[in-house]
Order: sequence, then C-alpha cells, then structure tokens
Amino acid sequence: MQQPIGIFDSGVGGTSIWKEIQKLLPTENTIYLADSKNAPYGAKSKEEILELSIKNTEFLLQKKCKLIVVACNTATTNAIDYLRATYKVPFIGIEPAIKPAALHTKTKKVGILATKGTLSSSLFHSTSKIFAEGITVLEQEGTGLVELIEAGEVYSKTTTELLKKYMDPMLEEDIDCLVLGCTHYPYLIPILKGLLPQKVTIIDSGEAVARQTNTILIKNQLSSKIGNNTKHIFFSNSNVKVLKNLVDGTNVEVSHLDF
Repeated sequence: MQQPIGIFDSGVGGTSIWKEIQKLLPTENTIYLADSKNAPYGAKSKEEILELSIKNTEFLLQKKCKLIVVACNTATTNAIDYLRATYKVPFIGIEPAIKPAALHTKTKKVGILATKGTLSSSLFHSTSKIFAEGITVLEQEGTGLVELIEAGEVYSKTTTELLKKYMDPMLEEDIDCLVLGCTHYPYLIPILKGLLPQKVTIIDSGEAVARQTNTILIKNQLSSKIGNNTKHIFFSNSNVKVLKNLVDGTNVEVSHLDF
C-alpha cells in the first residue's frame, strides 16, 4: 500500500525516529509533522497535549496516512490511548526504554532524562513499576534542552553545560545506563558521550519503534512493496531551517505550514 506513514512530534526531535523508520523501511513513503510552535509538550497540561495530538492526527489523516507514529514520548504517554480508541488507523507510540535498561544494568541504577510531561504520566510510572522492580531509577527533567535543539543549538556551550548539570548527580549515584526519554535527545548523544564514562550505556527507543512499525504494517497488510520513487514530506509550523538541516537528502521536501 503506497499510502504514507504519518509521523508527528512536538518539533524536530521525532526526526530521530523517522531516520530509523526510513532506514529499516526504505520502500515506504512518509509525512512528518513538526509542531515546533508548541514545543515542548512536556510543560503542557494533559488536556493541552491531548488537544494538540488530536489536531496533529487529523492533519495526517487528511493526508491519507495509513499508520501514525506518535514520535513524542509526552504525547504517547498522555494521548495514545484516546487516539487508538477514536481513530481506525494503527498507532505506534514511544515509551522510555526502561525495560532494556533494567535488563542491562549491573549497578542496578538507571538514569532517565525526559520531559516533565513524560515523567509525571501514569503510563511512565506503570511501565517503571513493571520493568524496574529492584532497580533504582533516577529521574531528571531535561528542562531547556528541547528549546535549544529546536533553535539549532545542539552543540552550543549552553547545551553542554546544561547536560553536565543534569548528568553529574546521576553519575554520583553510579548509574550505568542512561535512558533518553524524549525523541529530541538522541541528537545530544555526541555530547553525552563526551560527558559520560564508557561504562554508561545510552539507550533510546528509535530502532525498537522502527521494528514495531514494520511489525504492525505486516500484521495489517499495509506494507508498501514498490519503493523506487519514495517521497518524504515534512511540514513545520515554525522556522524550517533546523528541520531542513536534520533531514536534508534525496526525495525529501520540507515546507512551512500555518498550523
């Protein structure tokens, strides 16, 4: 089925998920919606997050998307149950990778860097309770990081200083796994590798989300078989320059959208 996979996020961060999907599923067309004007979702109320998630979903459905990836941890934890109950297309959500971290840790201490909206959600707490029994999970709100990434300042001095401030208390507690609980944060991995000792494994959800997308496409007989002329269309309701820099390539079209 040649209809596109739809992806939305509170900005450009979900492009880290898009890259994994595109790598695993090169015959699929995609449409990506970056709601950068309202980033970050993590500071908003559950009602606001739900309202924005509905708006994003309905835009992608108008574009005939056959499956929607909610490429935002905060939107997943606060809205995906409603979206699945309301719309007919399959939805793929993003959850912090607590389970692999709990299985991997030797020190029994795991750090998670996420937004307030994810850390305070009932889904996050229920997931942690199930998979992190006997594990100390050190939570850290990544206040300010999404805004810096959205501004194209990933490698700025401010970003590095902020990350160091967030990492130091976790390292003092002897974490050996760091879970990235926001799809913006994989873009910080090069800086994190410079701040963290080698024994700390950085875990994000990108590959797992791509594999799950493939599984659901196959299960629902939605996979595209012909991919010689795939198109990847990106929309942003803010400055498109940062988005263009992240996804620049062949068959990629980036446009501004009043949304």
